[in-house]
Amino acid sequence: MIPQARVEAAIELLDQIINAARDEGSAADRLISGYFKTRRYAGSKDRAAVRALVYRAIRHIGDCPKNGRSAMIRLAKDDPELAALFDGGKHAPAPILPQEIEYAAQKSAENPSLLPLWLAQKMDGYLDKDEQNALLGRAPLDIRFNPHITNLEAVLEAFPEGKPIEGLPYGVRLTEGTQVEKSPLWQKGAVEVQDAGSQWASLICQAKSDMRIVDLCAGAGGKTLALASDILADGGDGHGLIACDTDRSRLSRLQPRLKRAGIETVEQRLLNPKEEDQALADLFEKEDLVLIDAPCSGTGTWRRNPEARWRLNPERLSRLTAIQAYLLDMATKLVQPGGHLVYVVCSLLNEEGNDQIAAFLDRHSDWTVENIAIPVGSVQENGRRLTVLKDQTDGFFISRLKYSG
Repeated sequence: MIPQARVEAAIELLDQIINAARDEGSAADRLISGYFKTRRYAGSKDRAAVRALVYRAIRHIGDCPKNGRSAMIRLAKDDPELAALFDGGKHAPAPILPQEIEYAAQKSAENPSLLPLWLAQKMDGYLDKDEQNALLGRAPLDIRFNPHITNLEAVLEAFPEGKPIEGLPYGVRLTEGTQVEKSPLWQKGAVEVQDAGSQWASLICQAKSDMRIVDLCAGAGGKTLALASDILADGGDGHGLIACDTDRSRLSRLQPRLKRAGIETVEQRLLNPKEEDQALADLFEKEDLVLIDAPCSGTGTWRRNPEARWRLNPERLSRLTAIQAYLLDMATKLVQPGGHLVYVVCSLLNEEGNDQIAAFLDRHSDWTVENIAIPVGSVQENGRRLTVLKDQTDGFFISRLKYSG
């Protein structure tokens, strides 16, 4: 592909990604993969160059642009070499018109932030611009090793470039591009890819061998695996751990991961939305811990899915906070006196974090926040916030709550 054709391909892909963001369609990675499956003529260098252009535009533009051409012109406005490729030749985008440059300048002036303007305005009170911009940077590659299978020495031997993550007993940070899944350690279930923030959330659960635990929103099971590993490391067998979710396809991905890690005792339950009580009635007031890794805006994970910020709007945020409140209230039925809830969202919005727990405490006077001392995050009134720059993790809000009964 000539350079001009790469720009045209990036514009076509951005059109798909923008439409998907508006209609809650497929993620950018999936769209890019599908695009090149039907264009076998594009070599590996072409694919890499187009992908880089697409993600450069996604990371550069805060509010969802009107179309792919508009997005690429926003980049070209300050990049003469890129602008020169809009030459109207064969396989090239049409020349840029003066009014298109004027429109690009106007949109950039309206919102110079890398975030959608309404979100930047929300975060301005508690997240500085450097932290906001860091949400669109590159994410590190972290792994968690299973202590019942391997140890730190063996992990560092397998990944010599790895560095232990301070404070996390089983966390190691690798260099970008490390092929973790090709490692014998991964193949025998000794390591899992997991961001340090998720590992801190699992650590705050303080899972022990004799505990009854429900992972209420287990998904594909990253935190379930971490909890099971902690239980095994403490001498248990995992029989008291139950992984639940309402999404069959996500939950189905957990079993192979458990098998690979040599953990056969975790129970799994598929729940019907709004009918969870029926499936969990036998657990009422019996659990020591319920983990709620709640559906959320994902603002803390934009480094991995930067186009996700184009998908979020006030209405969607309101739906998510309602789901979070419902899950918190429902989970209280499961916990026995003296037991705990751990509420986790990979979000930096107060509505999903501190304010959500404040509202919960107003509804449930027999619950209190129990902050666990860890060397990361900033303590909020009702939990702990982990941020990208300060803590070198994805963004999270984590609250550990105790039931007095």
